[in-house]
Amino acid sequence: MLRMLRIADHEPQVVMPRLFTGLEIPPHVAQSLAMMRGGLPGARWIDSENYHLTLRFIGDIDDALAHEIAGMLGRVRRMSFPLRLDGLSSFGGRKPRAVVAAVAPIAPLMELQAEHERLLQRLGLEPEGRKYTPHVTLARLRDSSSRQVADYLTARGHYRSSSFEISRFVLFSSRASVGGGPYVVEEAYPLAETALRWA
Repeated sequence: MLRMLRIADHEPQVVMPRLFTGLEIPPHVAQSLAMMRGGLPGARWIDSENYHLTLRFIGDIDDALAHEIAGMLGRVRRMSFPLRLDGLSSFGGRKPRAVVAAVAPIAPLMELQAEHERLLQRLGLEPEGRKYTPHVTLARLRDSSSRQVADYLTARGHYRSSSFEISRFVLFSSRASVGGGPYVVEEAYPLAETALRWA
């Protein structure tokens, strides 16, 4: 049951949670990524406990559809897989809007994301308009110049995390008013252990 969707009897208003599916970043990787913070004017750094890799943004939806999505995601059957954050970059070109940790578009990740896309479209959600680019947002930028971002990336852009195992994906909720968290895990969906491939 989605935790945030419970409404007390005296609160008849409709709950519109902002939901997305994603992958969690383990604490030891989040800690190493957090060491990349600082040294960039105009950056609003994301708290390390809110680092995540978005698979599919869902948006503000009603209670009934949220529960339908939660049930549909439970049908996903995938193997666990290793992942690594490899380098820092920025989004936005000449008007940079975010600093991100890049993630290689490996097949297990892209196939998992594509399955989420298919399932959510089947439930009536509009197709995602942009090509999927896996990443972890490190900072949102306001009034940071392209030169400042380039200097930051020259100094810090060679970041590379240790490899970590993706053993589940989750359904996150967030406050609609502010980007960057806090994010709450509403449901978790385990992936089969890699060893089971050979069973």
